[in-house]
Amino acid sequence: MALILIVEDEMPINVLINRNLKLVGHECLSVYDGEAALEMIQKHTFDLILLDIMLPKMNGYEVLEVVKKMNIPVIFLTSKSSLSDRVKGLTLGADDYIVKPFEMVELQARVEALLRRTNKAQKFFVLNNVRVDLDGRQAFLNDKLVDITPQEFDLLVVLIRNRNIALSREKLLELAWGYDFEGDTRTVDVHITKLRKKLGLDNYIKTVYKLGYRLEVLD
Repeated sequence: MALILIVEDEMPINVLINRNLKLVGHECLSVYDGEAALEMIQKHTFDLILLDIMLPKMNGYEVLEVVKKMNIPVIFLTSKSSLSDRVKGLTLGADDYIVKPFEMVELQARVEALLRRTNKAQKFFVLNNVRVDLDGRQAFLNDKLVDITPQEFDLLVVLIRNRNIALSREKLLELAWGYDFEGDTRTVDVHITKLRKKLGLDNYIKTVYKLGYRLEVLD
């Protein structure tokens, strides 16, 4: 999918981000200071940079000054949460700004949204004999169009964007239905059953005991 540079000096956070983005199909490289980030940028063509602000040797603002001339999308990752800090980051040219601590599903959603805006996001998803046109909002089984509802498609996209990651029923409701949905988690179960049946995904949409579901895609 995308080649992403992670510039974060806190190793546990860096490793966690790297691992989770790789789970959903991205290729990631990690560095831990600003100077190393600029060295890495000279060696590779990145689709996106996740950039901490408080870095050793060279801070994130200084790195951004160089990166923005190269037209590489940047998401700031930082504990600096004040309005002035957000405004400064966005004014300097960052494309998005995420405050620590954050949930990985939020980071993944922001990454996918920015990749779509820059036309670097995945447009098709293929799993066995299922093909999903993410832009056209269509799903095919054995090259035949499958009749799935808009809500079923929304749920399918959430599973695809977060593949190999276990998501609770509550989180699936939040991501696929929205914060204002007033139904209960049984709605998720019903829609999962329909997706499994319509697309033949019984062996891929796994039930995670006492939690929710995971779309399991093995490399």
